[in-house]
Amino acid sequence: MLKNIPPLLGPQLLSTLRAMGHGDEIVIADANFPAEFLGPLTMRADGISATDMLEAVLTVMPLDEFVDEAAIGMAVVGNPDAREPIYDAFQDIITRHEPKMSFTTIERFAFYDRARKAAAVIQTGESRLYANIILKKGIIRPSAA
Repeated sequence: MLKNIPPLLGPQLLSTLRAMGHGDEIVIADANFPAEFLGPLTMRADGISATDMLEAVLTVMPLDEFVDEAAIGMAVVGNPDAREPIYDAFQDIITRHEPKMSFTTIERFAFYDRARKAAAVIQTGESRLYANIILKKGIIRPSAA
């Protein structure tokens, strides 16, 4: 155990988050997401909700402030303007950690294509539909000493 590190972030996930550089992406996916065969490393988080995992990840990883979209979900198939309840939960967590950031969505197959290039996929046990989010890593600025 470590101080100030959420216990949901195990050694492999912490190592991956630490190794990622500015602009690299990681996916937090629901239980229905086809993670294993997309290509990136898949880390299982069965029994953990996507929102709890997002909360844990954002305690240690900054989002990219140099792009318009640093937290991207999967749009509802056939109704891209629909607003799933999970989207509001994601936005609340993002706002708590990164007040200037917003949650956006992209089409399902565009999401899959982008997920194929991610550093890793964290597959949660989340059962809520469309509980998938791509996070683009930002920077930590030097402290003014």
